[in-house]
Amino acid sequence: MVCYVSSMWMLRRLGALVLLLAACGTPPPDPPNLIYILADDLGYGELGSYGQTRIRTPNLDRLAAEGMRFTQHYSGSPVCAPSRASLLTGLHTGHAEIRDNDEMAARGDVWNDPDLEGQRPLSDSARTLGELLQDVGYVTALVGKWGLGWVGSEGDPNRQGFDHFYGYICQRVAHNYYPTHLWRDGTKHMLDNERFSSHQRLPDDADPMLASSYDAYRGNDYAMDQLTDDALDFVRENRDERFFLYLAYPVPHLALQVPDEDLREYAGAFEETPYRGDRGYLPHPTPRAAYAAMITRMDSDIGRLMTLLADLDLDEDTLVVFASDNGPSWVGGVDREFFESSGGLKGRKAQLYEGGIRVPMIARWPQHVPPGSVSDHVSAFWDVLPTFAELAGAPIPAGIDGLSMVPTLLGRPDEQAAHEYLYWEHARSQQAVRHGDWKAYRPRPGDPIELYDLSTDSAEQNDVAAQHPDVVAWLTTLLSDARTPSEHFPLKSP
Repeated sequence: MVCYVSSMWMLRRLGALVLLLAACGTPPPDPPNLIYILADDLGYGELGSYGQTRIRTPNLDRLAAEGMRFTQHYSGSPVCAPSRASLLTGLHTGHAEIRDNDEMAARGDVWNDPDLEGQRPLSDSARTLGELLQDVGYVTALVGKWGLGWVGSEGDPNRQGFDHFYGYICQRVAHNYYPTHLWRDGTKHMLDNERFSSHQRLPDDADPMLASSYDAYRGNDYAMDQLTDDALDFVRENRDERFFLYLAYPVPHLALQVPDEDLREYAGAFEETPYRGDRGYLPHPTPRAAYAAMITRMDSDIGRLMTLLADLDLDEDTLVVFASDNGPSWVGGVDREFFESSGGLKGRKAQLYEGGIRVPMIARWPQHVPPGSVSDHVSAFWDVLPTFAELAGAPIPAGIDGLSMVPTLLGRPDEQAAHEYLYWEHARSQQAVRHGDWKAYRPRPGDPIELYDLSTDSAEQNDVAAQHPDVVAWLTTLLSDARTPSEHFPLKSP
């Protein structure tokens, strides 16, 4: 792997610090390495530190014990691409370029055509977190799932602030953990796997109780191994530089696929009904065990990363943040009720109820982030860009929606600025806004607003709109004022 190091690092650093001191006060004296780990479709309640009892996540639980656990952190969207766009640009979905999953290049049966790779791209004009960090001398890498443009487009990750990219350029290809290839810096990296669709049903004449019936849905090179190895290599090769690693794991997004050695950890743990693939994605003989094993396997890979940081004496120089891009899935063999995946919250992926957008977030930075701490600061994905920029000594762009969380991370909550509101939209129809403890949700334009008081009803069980017409009126106005028009993502009734 080629290491990209700016010869102007110190000059850029001094200039950035001068700007930051003028705008934000004194930053931490030594800008840290930055690692942001993003799970895919992991629910608020699927980690042990967030109440999970059936899925083992010891490394992430240790991360929480040694750092800060956030209880009111929100994703950028209830689905993948817009959530990631919000993370990287500091804009909520009322202002962002990408406001929904959009198969721009689609033609024909897109979901089963592996030759079509990539979604609607971020434009060249987008100012990403990776670019901000490059400008102050950080070496940057994205390992994992992209979903914001195909290779060679304006949204190519190597054109959006990442010196190094390795992984899935396309969200649909990421539905298969045994792909024929991943992408490395614009070039296909071929894997030892046969080509097959990630959406298949078990044939009617196949015995769902026989393990051999599922042999067609696996390969030799498990993508998570490739991704983790590449991430570890990046850290090793850049140990003497300031680096930013965005590690965007596809777990536990479907399909249900995990190596046998990991599945054995959950053998016989749960009562199982084989999943035949009749609700999308791929079949599996023990779907509950597979889902749990996928998450535990990811946890183990994160443990490998944390061990490497300790071995390289980078622990105290590195801020590690873990989060999920949205709430849990509900199809493809996932049993979110069994695992209580939403952690008692209403809703799931693709919905703007709390279960679709409130996600776990853990931050660890020894000697800086108070260990074993819990924060109820209301924050969202668009806060990550200004937070990392401030820590790195990079100027925070004007006009973004995010607020730096540095005071909270450093144990100074009294200095933390609060949002006036948080806003989301999804599927060109759903809207939601949080203002203080009030949460308004509207399924489609023209529909009545549902109103919830999250201070007493985080599960959104009691719609109190009729009792608070003044609040409904104010939040109705805010739903309109919080967004700018979008040519590609207009609000419309289904």
